[in-house]
Amino acid sequence: MAGYVCTIAGGKGGVGKTTTALNVAAVLEAAGYDTVVVDADLGMANLGQMLGIDHDSSIHEILAGQATVDDALTETRGDVTVIPGEQTLEAFADADPANLREVITALREAYDAVLVDTGAGLSHETMVPLGLADGILLVTTPDDVAVSDTAKTADLADRVDGRVLGGLVCRVTGETDVAAITAAFDFPTLGVVPVDHDATGSEPLVLHAPDSPAAEAYELLGSTLADVFFEGADPAAGDLVFEASWFEDETDEEDDEEDDDSGGRFGLFG
Repeated sequence: MAGYVCTIAGGKGGVGKTTTALNVAAVLEAAGYDTVVVDADLGMANLGQMLGIDHDSSIHEILAGQATVDDALTETRGDVTVIPGEQTLEAFADADPANLREVITALREAYDAVLVDTGAGLSHETMVPLGLADGILLVTTPDDVAVSDTAKTADLADRVDGRVLGGLVCRVTGETDVAAITAAFDFPTLGVVPVDHDATGSEPLVLHAPDSPAAEAYELLGSTLADVFFEGADPAAGDLVFEASWFEDETDEEDDEEDDDSGGRFGLFG
């Protein structure tokens, strides 16, 4: 059976798409699913740089017809395989996003899960991965602009017949009104990831700091997505990935807000 292709997208840069892709990939690998992450952010590729890895070829060279998929497959910590990109303008100019379909088709025949990390904004190069996916995970932060742009990305996905599985809100604190964020979307919020104080930037958090709240959030998200990918579970039917203990170390002065009429600092979680 062909593998599941999940595009990880969002309307704004720096919201945690690449971090999410790598951590979910590590969780799926640990669960026994062969997983590959593709850096399809052709304009601002950062997967290889984030991991601090050397690689022989890139997604840009594949899309330019200068390398094969096998040439670019690179092993990283946790047995996660990645296809990194390049950051030069020349590589960006040579890469043809239309060739991504052939790349994804080849990968889905070889892997159980293909996670496609995309760029920000509304452009042809971001539209292609949305249309190729079996499901789309939209990543945002609580920032108003990020939330608004994520809703626009969902609209774009709908125009290319993409299936949005749900959203993930990263960099959440005890004061984040997740209920308000969820209300801005026409798709379910699958989970939240607390502010991460343990990331090194060189490996997935679930490997570097597995006991951290953010790592636990990614573990739970990965388990939820595994059920969706491989068991056909309905993402809207599951519970929001959240544990109140993730925020217990926040300052005591915020505690009084938990009992207000809004449902608590967390909105949905009060």
